[in-house]
Amino acid sequence: MSAESPFVSDVPAAQALAVWREARAAAGCPARVALLRTPVAAAVGRVTAEPVWATRSSPAFDAAAMDGIAVRAADTVGAAETSPVLLAPGDFAVVDTGDPLPDGYDAVVMREHVHRTPAGEAELRAAVPPYQHVRSIGEDISAGELLLPEGHRLRPVDVAACAAAGVTELGLRGAPRVVIVPTGDEIRPIGADLAPGDILDTNSLMLAAQAREAGCEARVTEIVPDDPEALTTALTEATRDADLVLLIAGSSAGRDDYTARVVAGAGVVAVHGVAVRPGHPVVLGAVARTPVIGVPGYPVSAALTFDIFAAPALAELEGAAPRERPVATAHLARKLPSALGMDDWVRVRLGRVRDRLVATPLPRGAGVLTSLVRADGLLVVPSGVEGHHAGEQVRVELLRGLSEIGRTIVAIGSHDLVLDLAASALRAADPLVTLASSNVGSLGGLVALRDGLCHLAGSHLLDPATGEYTLPYVDRLMGADADVTVIRLVHRDQGLIVAPGNPLGLTGIKDVTHPDLRYVNRQRGAGTRALLDHELAGHGIDPAEVPGYSREEHTHLAVAAAVAAGRADCGLGILAAARAFGLDFVPVAQEPYDLVLRTGTQAEELLAPLWALLEQPGFRAEVEALGGYSCAETGRRIR
Repeated sequence: MSAESPFVSDVPAAQALAVWREARAAAGCPARVALLRTPVAAAVGRVTAEPVWATRSSPAFDAAAMDGIAVRAADTVGAAETSPVLLAPGDFAVVDTGDPLPDGYDAVVMREHVHRTPAGEAELRAAVPPYQHVRSIGEDISAGELLLPEGHRLRPVDVAACAAAGVTELGLRGAPRVVIVPTGDEIRPIGADLAPGDILDTNSLMLAAQAREAGCEARVTEIVPDDPEALTTALTEATRDADLVLLIAGSSAGRDDYTARVVAGAGVVAVHGVAVRPGHPVVLGAVARTPVIGVPGYPVSAALTFDIFAAPALAELEGAAPRERPVATAHLARKLPSALGMDDWVRVRLGRVRDRLVATPLPRGAGVLTSLVRADGLLVVPSGVEGHHAGEQVRVELLRGLSEIGRTIVAIGSHDLVLDLAASALRAADPLVTLASSNVGSLGGLVALRDGLCHLAGSHLLDPATGEYTLPYVDRLMGADADVTVIRLVHRDQGLIVAPGNPLGLTGIKDVTHPDLRYVNRQRGAGTRALLDHELAGHGIDPAEVPGYSREEHTHLAVAAAVAAGRADCGLGILAAARAFGLDFVPVAQEPYDLVLRTGTQAEELLAPLWALLEQPGFRAEVEALGGYSCAETGRRIR
């Protein structure tokens, strides 16, 4: 690999894994971790390195399967309700469950089916067949039987069966050792004070946890600066006690991205650049007979790199099948474009609407770690597909169980902090209830509701022709006689979010054409953008006169964050978002924010906790404490 050619290849993930596997074998990397003799009590989660054979039968004797009496089946022939059989005390034996069956007896009668006479005889009113309620020797396990094959990951039931079969020690694969090497001049340990440009080492924390969750041992080294010699030394030292090394960051093609060069210099690079998004610049190689992965620095890329490349390699080292997530078919809540040439791993939220599983894509940036936090599933758009249309069926790997997903209220539409507050309150009251809101703008929410892809649509769309909010759009999209209910959530203050002290001296919408101003807008279809356009028209301002009008963010908090970071001077948003970032606020309008739903949905059990929450004085007080909200009409049915 030359310094002028940072990418060795750009291949599909499956091909990259195969090429890397061949390179590991050629470099002399062990195919399996060593066999360890392990007591059965400490074996759960490990993988068998050899077959497990039973050394004793279970049960080891004919045993009573019920509390009652042991009898000879032949002695009970002819017994009936009208002609019971009497057994003398010497012709039966009292037994409890698990007792060895006494010699000479071949059946057990349950205690509740035995009638005792004053003389101590046992009166039976039904005949019994041989071996009724008897566990025969070896019924569960026979001595010499193959109990478990090689390559089996042990569960609690497996170790119990091993113990029952007389096995006290097992030959298992040891836990693979993963060493994580964080790199970068800007990386700081968790808990450190950060200067501008510094980044916390959250990737090491995450990758170590992923490794432990996969049953591995994990160790994180000290942070290594962007220096090729220091990186080479750290990498070489890491390989001495590792079965896999994860070298974080520096895998791309920037001026301080040395990972591929360092791995190639110390060993071999099999692949640099995989047709996967996010995670494209991954490096796969080997150093000193140890597999090495150069992990991209963006957190979502790092997490998916572990899933796609590290997890299968670690499973191979244990000689076990990779752990697979359950999958389900879902309908997309909105259009999902994707670039050709790469497998696109998309995080989605899931919910069940009208007996259909619905998947709503989350933000796709490689640095948006919260998209993994909120994800219920992963959707892979193959490299040869340009995306999917709204409503199209897609295959999703599940990160949560279907029963839990079934208790999810799916809200799509305009962003509002009250929905976030409600989601937290609902979960606190009942851990099985989830409110999942996706921010696609008011219009996008109403379209999703029309298409049966959500339970609720959050909307505050102003109709310039009538001055009404939301209802005219409902009528246009669904018809004036549609079975739609509109519930008032809040009134809220909208205004210009500006830096502390309002340095440009803005007084209202008429000032957004200021020559020094950098505006940040909301996306097309957002109610806030519709409000801006209405206000601009009222002042005779062409949107093209607003510097930054085409720059878009998808939430009020993102607008406030842009102003707080100095990347913009103002944007229209809610007062609560300005307060969250310590910014100033220039009022523009007070508007209603409503929840739109199908009328039949309102009475569904799933939504009952939400309606109850909206009636709680404590919740309303929390909402108004955010700033700029009024709950005077919260919960009122508008239509």
